[in-house]
Amino acid sequence: MSCAKIDPALHQGQKPPWIKVRLPSNPVFFSTKALISDLRLHTVCESAQCPNRWECWSQGTATFMIAGDRCTRACGFCAVTTAKPFALEDDEPQRVAEAVRRMKLKHVVITAVARDDLKDGGADHFASTIAAIREMDPSVIVEVLVPDFHAQDWCIQIVLDAGPDIYNHNMETVERLTPLVRSRAKYRTSLEVLRRAKELSSGVVTKSGVMLGLGEKETELFQTMDDLREVGCEVLTMGQYLRPTAKHLPVVEYITPEQFNYYGDIARRKGFLHVASGPLVRSSYHAADFHPVVRR
Repeated sequence: MSCAKIDPALHQGQKPPWIKVRLPSNPVFFSTKALISDLRLHTVCESAQCPNRWECWSQGTATFMIAGDRCTRACGFCAVTTAKPFALEDDEPQRVAEAVRRMKLKHVVITAVARDDLKDGGADHFASTIAAIREMDPSVIVEVLVPDFHAQDWCIQIVLDAGPDIYNHNMETVERLTPLVRSRAKYRTSLEVLRRAKELSSGVVTKSGVMLGLGEKETELFQTMDDLREVGCEVLTMGQYLRPTAKHLPVVEYITPEQFNYYGDIARRKGFLHVASGPLVRSSYHAADFHPVVRR
């Protein structure tokens, strides 16, 4: 099967009919919004302009983004602000834990901006946040979506020592497109991060995600799947790239839901334990659908 090419009728920013976003229709959305504001927290839902924000917040869940909302990298796909970051807030881990308590989350996803200005890349802040959640409720499944930490073992180890259940680091795209799509990050470095995470903590589940529609070829996508399986990656997400603004990389093609289903089937045949594949799928979208074997 081949990718569905972008329809000429979809020019001028028009999206295909299967890219639909539901607006908030229940009070839970607004209570989630109020809670996040009250605790002065950032979410990737807002900062990255996630199309699923309305749905997730209406279900009383969100993906927390720690270490500020200013990133030291300028990736061509990402809507997060690139600027000199502010100092870390020492009480942020406790505020995240309080949000988890109030929202009664059983599976929480913690991500962060890239903090290349910090020696440890923010690893200790991740660890402190995991520890705060564990202290509040040891039974919560904690998933971290981390930057590459320049593949430094000691940084990866700091996060793993805090005991996350799932260690997620996104490849974002295929090897050929990585220099265009990602800022500073390298394809092989990201693979090494996932390899080392599994080697340093065999009990942790490793996860990664890729965006489609940036011009990747089918054979390149399959090679990325093989590369991820080779380093022991067990969970894979695949979703449609959507252009945040005119300053970001353009969408080369829209992939049909049927094509996403096909790619999902291929990934499962390659041995991934869990695969989420669809136009609106993102790294943390319905993350709780995967139930890891807890080996803490």
